[in-house]
Amino acid sequence: MFRKVYGEKRDVTLVGRWYIRNYGPDDRLKDEISGKNVITTNGLDFLASFLNSAAAAASTFTMNHIAIGTDATAEAASNTALGTESARTTGTVSYVSDAIYRVTATFASGSGTGAIVEYGLLSSSTGGTMLSRDTESVINKGANDTLIVTTEVTLA
Repeated sequence: MFRKVYGEKRDVTLVGRWYIRNYGPDDRLKDEISGKNVITTNGLDFLASFLNSAAAAASTFTMNHIAIGTDATAEAASNTALGTESARTTGTVSYVSDAIYRVTATFASGSGTGAIVEYGLLSSSTGGTMLSRDTESVINKGANDTLIVTTEVTLA
């Protein structure tokens, strides 16, 4: 894709970031990490397909599900799913500014408990297309902890 910048063509890239916060049962912050992710090949195809159909029905863009998991295998553009998914939930979508798409999901007590190291942004509550995946340092989510996961995808 290209966009015009004062008569010149410029490549458009997607840059993704993840922000993860784990809160204990007393609502105190236990862990906090952030990192860059890998935009997947299937995710790029999904985005191109959506842009093609946006005029027909903007509601068809469902890239708002965040999954967490326990597989520390490095992320790759060929990923189509998390290695070992623990939980998935529908996130809250927002447009920040400066071409940033943000999705925030909350994994409440009892949801996604364990040694969480991987995160994915997907198009469905089960299966679906993965837009991005990230692996980070382990966050040990206890049974009574609340994990808040935010991802931002920037069109740069």
